[in-house]
Amino acid sequence: MSQNFSVSKIASSAYVHIPFCRRRCFYCDFPVSVVGDRLRGETSGTISQYVEILCQEIAITPTFGQPLKTIFFGGGTPSLLSTQQLERIVKELEKRFDIASGAEISMEIDPATFDLAHVAGYRSVGINRVSLGVQAFQEELLQAAGRSHSVTDIFTAVELIHQVEIPEFSLDLISGLPHQSLDQWQDSLTKAVAILPTHISIYDLTIEPGTAFNRYYKPGDSPLPTDETTVKMYQMAQQVLTNAGYEHYEISNYAQPGHQCRHNRVYWENRPYYGFGMGAASYVEGKRFTRPRKTKEYYQWVQASAVIDCEVTPPKEVLLETLMLGLRLAEGVSLAALAEAFGEEKVEEICRCLQPYIEKGWVEVAGGRLRLIDPQGFLFSNVVLAELFEKLG
Repeated sequence: MSQNFSVSKIASSAYVHIPFCRRRCFYCDFPVSVVGDRLRGETSGTISQYVEILCQEIAITPTFGQPLKTIFFGGGTPSLLSTQQLERIVKELEKRFDIASGAEISMEIDPATFDLAHVAGYRSVGINRVSLGVQAFQEELLQAAGRSHSVTDIFTAVELIHQVEIPEFSLDLISGLPHQSLDQWQDSLTKAVAILPTHISIYDLTIEPGTAFNRYYKPGDSPLPTDETTVKMYQMAQQVLTNAGYEHYEISNYAQPGHQCRHNRVYWENRPYYGFGMGAASYVEGKRFTRPRKTKEYYQWVQASAVIDCEVTPPKEVLLETLMLGLRLAEGVSLAALAEAFGEEKVEEICRCLQPYIEKGWVEVAGGRLRLIDPQGFLFSNVVLAELFEKLG
């Protein structure tokens, strides 16, 4: 796949944030609004009002005439929407931007937040890729993470997804949870593979400021797994999933051949994209902009014409973002594309900066590309990137 790092006005992807959750997971620092276990789109005036404001934002957003090739409904828990609410948003996107034939339309869904009618309805309005937030296959770990579903709910959700025959099915797991053992992690990986998703995402737990976990634990302290254990978890995931036929195409993501997430590649290739909804980020006309993270402020911003007031990202920052994002991909970044966008001298400077890591076997320059070597390069990506930011920043 080609990469173009030049600043472009044309975006052909959209992220749509649906902030509602039954409860806030203990590790979550996303902009979410808790509605409890009883309410969902069909019965919540709060959700209905948000959909209305969201559609207003979409309707007044400037467009550059490029049909959307990928759409991603993230959250929060988008599967708390009714089929009618999701259809309303999709139609608003189609009316404003047009949706390309064969577009990838993804939706994050959580076990126990939908039934057969819901998932069939989502499929009928264009959802062709779902990402199921499993996180773990052990009841005690789900409870420790503050999840609202059970292991039984996971398998019920999987059965519904297979029944409706959604073409692309991704499954999320978290490593490094409190009390999580290597045996439990291997069990989760084995069960995930047995379900036969086309895509698996593996996220290492990060203790974020302001989260419940940040109040409960300090990084490196028990009952969090040690750094040595989390490294073994990463290596185990790489071995189990690649042995099962999944390509390790990005630091945290694995896919069966031909089933990579097209939308997320937009981010990793540093291409423009629209963002809609509370706390959503966008990258259009060279400007990175994040919408207000609180409901009241977001509503006020939309009603004040949704003005994006920020500067164009400077070339130096674009270069660092390009490296930070592109080196997450197994194929890395194209040296020719880097040279075209930032100059031959800058490419030579980057290669000199990374020479110690090339000698360590973490980084490789081959076939006209700069990439991190799996697994050691991926494991120590933060070290490599910190060096680049220090030398080039």
